[in-house]
Amino acid sequence: MEKNNMHEGMDHSKMHKGHDSHVGMSEHDHHAMMIADFKKRFYVVLVLTIPIMLLSAMIQHFIGVNWQFNGSSYILFALSSVVFIYGGWPFLTGLADEVKRKSPGMMFLIGFAITVAYSYSVAIVFGLKGMDFFWELTTLILIMLLGHWIEMRSVMGASNELELLVQLMPADAHMVMPDTVHDVKTDTLKEKDIILVKPGEKVAADGIILEGESYLNESMLTGESKPVLKGKGDKVIAGSINGNGSFKVTVSHAAKDSYLSQVVKLVDDAQKSKSQTQLLADTAAKWLTIIALVTGIGTFLYWYLTGQTLAFAMERMVTVIVICCPHALGLAVPLVVAKSTALSAKHGLLIKNRTAFENARKITTIVFDKTGTLTVGKFEVSKVISLNKDIKENELIRLASALEQNSEHPIATGILQKVKELKLAIPPAENFKAITGKGVKATVEGKKLLVVSPGYLKENMLTLPDSFSANDTETVVFVLINKELAGYIALSDEIRPESAEAIKILQAENIKSILLTGDNTKVAASVSKTLGMDNFIAEVLPHQKLEKIKELQSKGEFVAMTGDGVNDAPALAQADIGIAVGSGSDIAAETAGIVLVNSNPKDVVSLVLFGKATYQKMIQNLIWATGYNVVALPLAAGVLFNQGILLSPAAGAVLMTVSTVVVAVNAGLLKLKLN
Repeated sequence: MEKNNMHEGMDHSKMHKGHDSHVGMSEHDHHAMMIADFKKRFYVVLVLTIPIMLLSAMIQHFIGVNWQFNGSSYILFALSSVVFIYGGWPFLTGLADEVKRKSPGMMFLIGFAITVAYSYSVAIVFGLKGMDFFWELTTLILIMLLGHWIEMRSVMGASNELELLVQLMPADAHMVMPDTVHDVKTDTLKEKDIILVKPGEKVAADGIILEGESYLNESMLTGESKPVLKGKGDKVIAGSINGNGSFKVTVSHAAKDSYLSQVVKLVDDAQKSKSQTQLLADTAAKWLTIIALVTGIGTFLYWYLTGQTLAFAMERMVTVIVICCPHALGLAVPLVVAKSTALSAKHGLLIKNRTAFENARKITTIVFDKTGTLTVGKFEVSKVISLNKDIKENELIRLASALEQNSEHPIATGILQKVKELKLAIPPAENFKAITGKGVKATVEGKKLLVVSPGYLKENMLTLPDSFSANDTETVVFVLINKELAGYIALSDEIRPESAEAIKILQAENIKSILLTGDNTKVAASVSKTLGMDNFIAEVLPHQKLEKIKELQSKGEFVAMTGDGVNDAPALAQADIGIAVGSGSDIAAETAGIVLVNSNPKDVVSLVLFGKATYQKMIQNLIWATGYNVVALPLAAGVLFNQGILLSPAAGAVLMTVSTVVVAVNAGLLKLKLN
């Protein structure tokens, strides 16, 4: 956001620095000080306006009195000079700043208008024939100060959302020492420190529970409204609120690397980053500045050259320039941006790329990765079948678990879980090697072992056993010992209860949903049919996902892809909008434009709908900000002068202020509806 579209000090790019919240003066405090400054200037000018109005010849004439006395014009000059310098100071310094940066805008226009009005009036006091402009100048500055004060408060409202995220981090933590517990500043915590979290407190750092258990409310960070039970070995996030248990946490990393700090930084960056809409508004504001100056000078020349007084021509010019200030336009987009990025973050939707978020309205197809998004992602072993009479089922799964202990894959987790339940010891594996997208191999107890997908069997011309049977929702892995098929393990993954509703809402929005999975065709067809999806693409290896996305794009589809951000990275990068799901702990899912902390498919829907709502708000603001100029500018220039309709500079300032406040309030009305 360019500063020329904002008033002095209101540079959105510096609007907040989350990390400074505990160190020195935060951006928030700086903002509050500026609001107080405008407020003070407003009241001082308000007090001075009364004598200035009463001393002005035009006002006296208007109320039918004559209070002129010797030297009254000098008192008027003195009081107005105070208003011009003290009240006009923010605008005059802003003008100097914009001239220095060679980007005239809001401040340049106001500064120029008040300087012209003041200089002309001073010339009248010291001998030029005509009417002075002092009371118009004073009311203009008064209304400008009021407008800025009101609007800065609205802006602060939009930015407060981020401040609330910053404040989630408690300032102190209870550090556990060998013989005592004492309070330290959260900023000083390091990896491996142990902290105590008491009932009702906020967790002070990311970490792993060492002892104790409790229900935690993480809704401010993930959007998940239900409290989550956490016990020994579970991860906790700084800023989540503890229920009624108490527990000790081993700190994972310093405060500045915590999930919350990363979210705050991400929101801050997103609020600074420019999207197409923002650039459009910036360009419009630049043009409006040029139009204001050209129209203003043109208006002055027209009236002056057609025989009106110098004072009348000046007044028209000042009114045109004030009314044309591109202020509302400068705020139209950034206020919506500030509100939407922070609101999203509170609901577990992290926007890394503004343009991707605003383009959500264009999505025609969403490609879902199955495991962990549409399904729970927790595979449970449903059956173990041995095809070799010398090898018992338990032996088969015991050997298979040796290969899976190094893997993060959900299937591996399911097998290991079963081995744990059966209380079997996992043997060590040597020469471990992953076969991309097809399985794993290693040497276990002297035997060459492979745990592979059905695709591997097909490729290697191995026939499926006659007794093989798996229902449509089961995923099967085969175990080969010394190149011989020894048996298979079937696992099933439950469909998330929210998935069907999410797909239904997308269909109502005319968005196609496609399932893309490495799983077998039977499973994919079953899930796709159960959820009522438009299509499915099964048995796809990670590198082929990218090709499938390209294929859809070549048919003219605007594709959003949801994946887990790790093995789906190329496809996420290729999609028009990449949405990484379930990577809440790994915000650096670099290739995705948007990160969803939860893997809930309903969040994908919320994201699309919220992206549309945000874009609509921006467009509403842009239409309002430019539309009011179309009406007010000709009136200010005096088009209806012969009909007796004329806007004074103060009325122009009121209109400009109202337009800015409407834009600020409209941005504040943006809501994230979670279905």
